Amino acid sequence: MRLENKKALVTGASRGIGKAIANRFLLEGAEVWGIGTKEPEDLALRIEEAGGKFRWVTADLSDLNRVEEVIESCVKEAGGLDILVNNAGITKDNLSFRMSLEEWQKVLDINLSAAFLASRAAARAMIRKRAGSIINMASVVGIHGNGGQANYSASKAGLIGLTKSLALETAGRGVRVNAVAPGYIATDMTAALPGEVQETLLAHIPLKRIGAPEDIAAAVLFLASDESSYITGQVIPVDGGMFM
Repeated sequence: MRLENKKALVTGASRGIGKAIANRFLLEGAEVWGIGTKEPEDLALRIEEAGGKFRWVTADLSDLNRVEEVIESCVKEAGGLDILVNNAGITKDNLSFRMSLEEWQKVLDINLSAAFLASRAAARAMIRKRAGSIINMASVVGIHGNGGQANYSASKAGLIGLTKSLALETAGRGVRVNAVAPGYIATDMTAALPGEVQETLLAHIPLKRIGAPEDIAAAVLFLASDESSYITGQVIPVDGGMFM
């Protein structure tokens, strides 16, 4: 029970990696607030299985004027916050010379700007209690880039820069800020990739398997727990050695 009595907020928690993180946090004793645009189909079951320790908030984080309001409302309801996971994200892939400004901006708004606003609101609460952990969901393409994903890669690279800057600003007040950079993980997002693309990606993974959302949740749990109390401003790739 590494997160016993901790209060955590996970954005994009309805499915995939976000859902795996929320579930792992609950198993480790945390009280979890999940945020997303669509209520999970198994919400009632999840609340029941969590013994009432899971709460759901339906919110569209692309509405940047409301992000801090949503986070602050959760913090108020929780009576404080120990952990924030900025997991919400989207893709709108296209080659750069064909990418519309709308495709560029939408991805930046949700993946980066919303994470900045959520972190700012959460950090205020954490600074008051001089403790807390913020984990940003970056990506290996934010480190290495990827053709057809200039908007997504830029948003994740920006998230890495935000992670390091915010870590420097809050370290003296007991708040840690780190990022996890997933590689090829089995989610709805990657399932939409053409079969030949999936085969090419798999061929470049030394561990010879596609990652599971639970692999990411394990890394996030480590960064959220006291086991990583001397780690801040770091980016941990979880990619099966894809970019070794």
